[in-house]
Amino acid sequence: MRSAFPAVLAATVLLAGCASEESPPMAPEAPSPLTALVSRETSQLEGVARRLARALQNPDFRTRLYRRLQGSPYPEGKVHLQRTLRASGQAELRAMAALNDESEAALDATLRGTQALELYLPVPAHRAQWSGDDRLLVATQARDGEVPVAFDLRGGRHILDPARPPLTPVLAVVPVETDFDTPPVSTQALPICDPNLGGCGGGGGGSGGVYPGLYMTQAHFVQDFEGWLKGSPEFEIHIMGQYGHTDSLQKYQCAGENRSSPYYWNGGTNWSGSVMLFSQAELNGYRLAHPGVNFRVVAMEDDDTPCVMKIDQNRWLPFISSLGSAYQSVTGATDTGSVKKYIAAGRSLLNFLASIASWIKSNDELIGNAIEDKVVGEYHTGFNWILRGDGNKTNGWIRLEMR
Repeated sequence: MRSAFPAVLAATVLLAGCASEESPPMAPEAPSPLTALVSRETSQLEGVARRLARALQNPDFRTRLYRRLQGSPYPEGKVHLQRTLRASGQAELRAMAALNDESEAALDATLRGTQALELYLPVPAHRAQWSGDDRLLVATQARDGEVPVAFDLRGGRHILDPARPPLTPVLAVVPVETDFDTPPVSTQALPICDPNLGGCGGGGGGSGGVYPGLYMTQAHFVQDFEGWLKGSPEFEIHIMGQYGHTDSLQKYQCAGENRSSPYYWNGGTNWSGSVMLFSQAELNGYRLAHPGVNFRVVAMEDDDTPCVMKIDQNRWLPFISSLGSAYQSVTGATDTGSVKKYIAAGRSLLNFLASIASWIKSNDELIGNAIEDKVVGEYHTGFNWILRGDGNKTNGWIRLEMR
């Protein structure tokens, strides 16, 4: 979730960002009023970012890291910081400690006391521009939208503009979003057809390897809901339904960039194609277990664990309650179950999220609950469901189809 900061300081932030555009200053910056805007969580990550920046002043260390980034199979060339440093008998950890004039044990303790971090160049132009030279800043940020803190390769500290990147290439040291325990989708063997999803071939209503179920074929988002230091947006569509026999919701399915076919979806702000959201088998199972109870289709921009919805109840409840009041709780969805299948709006009285504690600080951006266009009274050519977010604001629109 993005954080706001006083507009009166915007010009100061801009100047701080521009100061790094030609050649990053090599001395620590003078005290700035922006320092007060740096979150406590971001401050806790500064020690690791500064150590990495100082180590990258060494050409050999810098070249090795550059090659690892270039060889990464993960989106945007991401690598896991702690795992990279501890690979090959902790060779890089020892090198980084020596380049910071500290013991291997001291650096190891610091890394163990820090949450899992990933490294990458989040700005596409920076990835294309940086060739492993010393014109580089190392920046960190605990949560999307917060004021980033950057270090030049001498260890000089700089405050960057959270709204736009400097011209100098920036290497981000940020909390892990990527599932490094799972091979990238592009390297996985994707199934042509899976009978467990409701039938394949001519049987069960599918043909040519098409799974029967609920599909999204178009999506438009009014913005990317992602700050520049967090790289490309990770949009996800969650199917939320009744948790047991309670009045709460749980996730039943998710489509996103870390899923395998047919739920793999790497969509941008304007997307068309075909991605399954809920198989017919899953729909049938849900209908059997929860007769007459509709499900919700919720769009997220994920800044945390892939396809795991982490939303503070204090944020979710006002959001979902306001939509229910505005549309008489017709904010859910159901498949008709008829020969001429289609997905239609339905009443949903499920408001709570199951097993989500109110103290969770989530990075996930809640884009919106999908509501059928005729319920909202808002129409966009080629689309049939509207994504309504906080304050009943339209944050996008999608096309849903039963196949």
